[in-house]
Amino acid sequence: MPRNSHPQLAIVAGWRTPFCRAGTELQHASAADLATHVFREILDRTGIAPSAIDEVILGCGGPDAREANVARVAALRAGVPESVPALTVQRNCASGMEAIWQAWLRLRAGAGEVFLVGGAESMSRYPLLMSDGMKRVFERLAKARTAWQRARAGAGFRPGHLRPRVALQEGLTDPVCGLSMGMTAERVVRRFAVPREEQDAFALRSHQRAAAATAAGRLAAEIAPYAPPRHDAMVVEDNGIRRGQSADALAKLKPVFDRRDGDVTVGNSCQITDGAAALLLMARDRAERLGFRPLAIVRGFGHAGLAPDRMGLGPVHATPRALAQAGVDLNAIDLV
Repeated sequence: MPRNSHPQLAIVAGWRTPFCRAGTELQHASAADLATHVFREILDRTGIAPSAIDEVILGCGGPDAREANVARVAALRAGVPESVPALTVQRNCASGMEAIWQAWLRLRAGAGEVFLVGGAESMSRYPLLMSDGMKRVFERLAKARTAWQRARAGAGFRPGHLRPRVALQEGLTDPVCGLSMGMTAERVVRRFAVPREEQDAFALRSHQRAAAATAAGRLAAEIAPYAPPRHDAMVVEDNGIRRGQSADALAKLKPVFDRRDGDVTVGNSCQITDGAAALLLMARDRAERLGFRPLAIVRGFGHAGLAPDRMGLGPVHATPRALAQAGVDLNAIDLV
């Protein structure tokens, strides 16, 4: 089928919460709380009828067990009709973009024209997990029917059983190669001999640009202020931007993953973050009929696999595929 015969997917509107360091202002908001907020913003600000939505798709890497299908929970709380299906998707570090791709596929398959999509994460709420030993003790206690059986079950308890498993640490460690994300970054650094000074300079430039964008109001235009539970004030901007950051301060930080020979520090790596973002997507001709002016058209996607111990190189392999599908060259890209 010729490329131009496919329906085009338009991004009609989008807002996000502020992005906050885990354990700070948004720590008491679940992923569904955050997603509900941005879904509601989309519905209220665009005026789209909730019944016009064909499907809700949300990316989430670590949903709470009480909100297993985060998309469905958030959609219902936001006022989307019960008849509208909702799906949660997960693709490590790209779950929100996966949600967009799923909408794109559905549009091309004729399975819908209007989609509410997004991504949400509450890394503050990743739990401490019970050890296997403690779990077995509780299982035996649950099956015990007499005092003697309960005593025998309890006798199997050992103090070491109280040591929890850290879900966040396990979730950021690859089960195939056994390396944390930080250590895979260290391997990429060594493979390409990237000096610590260049890493710090890149990080410094990122903070400076984010600070400048905040000061100019560019980020405020996309942020929907949020009043999180158990917090006294409205949160209106990202709190991880280090406005007073300097090259000297970055140079003094010690490595956190490979403490002896490493280069990755808390200053030149990403923070653990709480936040959510949402987009209203629809077929371009449908958007025009409804009077919406598209912000952008989704032109293509690219996915690629690679060795788990080099996971940071994923975009290097996927980007050429996305560009080829979209029919553009990297030199034509003005903004990343």
